[in-house]
Amino acid sequence: MDDSESSKPSLLERLSALLLREPEDREQLVQLLHSAYEHSLLDADALSMMEGVLQVSERQVREIMLPRAQMDVIDISEPPEKFIPFVVETAHSRFPVIDGDKDHIIGILLAKDLLRYYAGEEFNVRDMLRPAVFVPESKRLNVLLREFRSNRNHMALVADEYGGVSGMVTIEDVLEQIVGDIEDEYDFDEDEDNIIPVAKGKWRVKADTEVGDFNAALAASFSDEECDTVGGLVLKAAGQLPERGARIYVADLTFTVLRADSRRLHSLLVERNEAEVPASD
Repeated sequence: MDDSESSKPSLLERLSALLLREPEDREQLVQLLHSAYEHSLLDADALSMMEGVLQVSERQVREIMLPRAQMDVIDISEPPEKFIPFVVETAHSRFPVIDGDKDHIIGILLAKDLLRYYAGEEFNVRDMLRPAVFVPESKRLNVLLREFRSNRNHMALVADEYGGVSGMVTIEDVLEQIVGDIEDEYDFDEDEDNIIPVAKGKWRVKADTEVGDFNAALAASFSDEECDTVGGLVLKAAGQLPERGARIYVADLTFTVLRADSRRLHSLLVERNEAEVPASD
């Protein structure tokens, strides 16, 4: 073998030199990660998570929080028989509890604690409340994640500069910035139907359900010429990608976004609006 050829670095040596080169800034680090992916040293999921970790250290709570107007809360003044159906319908695991309005949050109620009500035990909502944690809108997500882990909290209320509540954020919201969308209480199993009745006049619907199938199931008459899916129909009506909890009214139906990420809709709650029934003679 020629000495000049034997002195050439091998492919492994070239890749090692590429990966061991110390990046001078974040941009070079990202380029380095992409280079590793292009050389099949990282798969797409690993690359996405690494980029997510870098983004978490730069982003603030205000960028991912659920806005105040979309928060599902329980009023301490309501009796259990009134708010428990709401808990069942929304299917969250935790609820902020207010005393009058959303600027007066007195604690967090875990849905599982409501089992005591059905067990016939002595039931006092105030006694079951967990402390509410408040964080500023400007808090960095990596710092919040560290606090969630150390304090074992899964939810925090977000306070604005005037001390009012501007929204809420969960540990799931932060982790989704790293690993992508996480399955939650609104996810469908792969084998489940696209359209599932949940109550009289209400259905849980996958956003990728075809308009034709939706029309057949709900006796609707939406056109599929411009939109192939229910998600597309909602996006067109909203004019933008709506956030979780947003309500969009189309014809005689109300579409509530149950699950969505920064790119697309995943699932919707569809309710038939109650028309006024003419009084009988």
